[in-house]
Amino acid sequence: MKPIIRTAALLTATAAVVALAAPVTASATAADPSGPLEWTACEGEGLDPRQECATVSVPMDYADPGGPVIEVAVSRIPSEKPGARRGVLLLIPGGPGGSSLGDPSGKGQLLPRKVRDTYDLVGFAPRGVAPSTSVSCGLDHADLATSRLRPWPAPDGGITENMATARRTAEACARNGGPLIRHLSTANEARDIDRVRAALGERKLSAWGVSYGTYVGAVYSQLFPHRTDRVVLDSNDDPDPARVARAWLAGHEQGVEDVFPDFARWAAKPGNPDRVAETAAEVRPLFLRLAARLDREPLPWPGANPEELNGNVLRQTMLDSLYRPSRYPALARLMLAAGQGTAPPAPAAPPESVLQNVTAVGAGTLCNDVAWPRTAAEYEDDVRVSRERFPLTAGMPRNAMLCAAWPFPPKEPPVRVTDQGPSNVLLIQNARDVATPLAGARKLRAALGERAVMVTVDSTGHDAYLAHGNACGDATVSRFLATGQRPGADLYCR
Repeated sequence: MKPIIRTAALLTATAAVVALAAPVTASATAADPSGPLEWTACEGEGLDPRQECATVSVPMDYADPGGPVIEVAVSRIPSEKPGARRGVLLLIPGGPGGSSLGDPSGKGQLLPRKVRDTYDLVGFAPRGVAPSTSVSCGLDHADLATSRLRPWPAPDGGITENMATARRTAEACARNGGPLIRHLSTANEARDIDRVRAALGERKLSAWGVSYGTYVGAVYSQLFPHRTDRVVLDSNDDPDPARVARAWLAGHEQGVEDVFPDFARWAAKPGNPDRVAETAAEVRPLFLRLAARLDREPLPWPGANPEELNGNVLRQTMLDSLYRPSRYPALARLMLAAGQGTAPPAPAAPPESVLQNVTAVGAGTLCNDVAWPRTAAEYEDDVRVSRERFPLTAGMPRNAMLCAAWPFPPKEPPVRVTDQGPSNVLLIQNARDVATPLAGARKLRAALGERAVMVTVDSTGHDAYLAHGNACGDATVSRFLATGQRPGADLYCR
């Protein structure tokens, strides 16, 4: 099998735990790899010619290690200075549903030369994500709309339609997802990573996990602490073991509040060709008025999904655009067009097969990691309170995703991230991050205790290391990866 590298749009995000069953953990650690990897040229465009690809066979169900096997696609670019090589640096993608298969050729090449000398850069497509053994829910085209996958309530705050969507999409995943969709989980991704480590012939691995990848990295460090070398967690998820993805979704309330003022200042700046208001103070009420008007009077939007610009589509565009300042113009232009009663050209969408695959992996992982409440009543009060306190997000972060109707109970409890393990973790976090807000990152920092040190960067946007030009934060992480030297205490980089 020759893996094909591609870029996937990430649509998702997104009880106390004592320990996992010993036989499961033991099987993941002790089983022999299937043999030496067969490295071949990767298929895809824009790749570094040094990048090579292979596949690793792993159990679909770690509780049944002799049962069906699936494939995980991996890639690497070897150390640029073999004499200085320490080991491998695994690039753990966000998502769930993301892939780092192309990252050794991409963001891996942004790493300083000393780091590239120290490690083979290794990427992978997690279980379920093509070209690894993949899944699809076969959703209707309309249900692939981001503003529908995100559970935005009706204009009056009602969630009846959200519950109906949850039932319809969960049933489609159960019907079309095959047996693999029941075995998508963060813990299983961590176990797959350990199989990759063993197949690479490494005693330990270092890692750079981003966004959801920080939770994967934290879970791997919990399940396999003796297999970790230097671990960087970048843009960090709340590890709450009672809620898991529900906590990540809820975090958007605060994330939007943290970032929207930065957008407002930009959107009111004189000379900005996409300026929407005279002062920053005017931007928020303008946005809320536009959303309310589009709730009442949607505009046709041919070629988009859905083919109307309504209040929730504007809100979803706001959420997407606050991921990084380079996306601010998309929101400003949509606000300007809507203010004039028109809609801009519909944005380009990834191929539907990619959307189906990414959506299925996100659904399976988020819903299998932890049980979600099942009845509308359990969401309605949270939505009402959220709408009152956080009008920009209109109750969505506390609402019911398709996990509210997921037909499969979790196969195991979520992993509780603790302070038990080696002190080899460095967290880096932007102060203003819509997707993984600082408040959630501090909870991961607290859970890890003395295992971790956190660098907070005075920047706005999602992704911190090598993403915003903060010399202090970038140098601190690069030094740790190259030499193992961490700050003696938590650090704030202005």
